[in-house]
Amino acid sequence: MVGALGPRAWWRGLSRAQRRLARTLLAVAAIVVLVGGGLLARVLTVENAERDDELALVQAEVRGDLAGMLAALGGCTYGWADATAVRSAAERACVAGARADARDPRLRRTGAVKILQVESKTVHTSLGAITASRVAWTVIGKLPVVQCVQVRRTGDFISGVHVQLLAISRPISGEGKCWKETQIEREEEEATRVEQGK
Repeated sequence: MVGALGPRAWWRGLSRAQRRLARTLLAVAAIVVLVGGGLLARVLTVENAERDDELALVQAEVRGDLAGMLAALGGCTYGWADATAVRSAAERACVAGARADARDPRLRRTGAVKILQVESKTVHTSLGAITASRVAWTVIGKLPVVQCVQVRRTGDFISGVHVQLLAISRPISGEGKCWKETQIEREEEEATRVEQGK
C-alpha cells in the first residue's frame, strides 16, 4: 500500500505552470491576510483613540475645566475662544452644555477617573456619520455617571480614520440610552428580561 505523498513529493509532481499558479495563489493569500490584519489594527486603534478622547473629556469635566472640555469637543470649536466666533445653534448648544457640566457640582470629583463602559454606535455607522457613544464612568468611592457623547468618524481605513467628539450630554440615568433602540435590540432586551425572570 502506497502512503500519502509528502509535501516535497507533491510539489515535485506539479508541472511548472502548476507551481507558478500555486506560488501566485500563496502570494495573494499572504497579501489578503496582511491587508486584513492591517485594517483590523486600524479599527482597534480608532476604538482606543475614541476611548482615550472620551477619558480626557471626562477628566476635564470632573476638574470643572471648561477650556479643557471645549478644546476636546470639536462641536464647540468655534465657540469657546471667542464668543463672537460662534457660528451655529449647534455650537452654541455645545458651549452651553459644556459650561453647565463644568459648573455642575454633581460632576466635580477628586481622584482618578475610571471608564467603566463605552457603548459605541460608531462601529456600525458609515464614515462621516454622526452618532452617539454611551460612556459610564466613575471616580473610586463615588456613584457612577452615565453620559452620551456625540461622535463623528471621518476618513477611511486606508488613509486613516479620525474621531472627533462633538458634544457631551448632561448625566442620564444608569439605565438611560443614548440612541433609539432598533426593533431587534428591543426584542433581545425583552428576551434577556424573560430569561432572568425564570
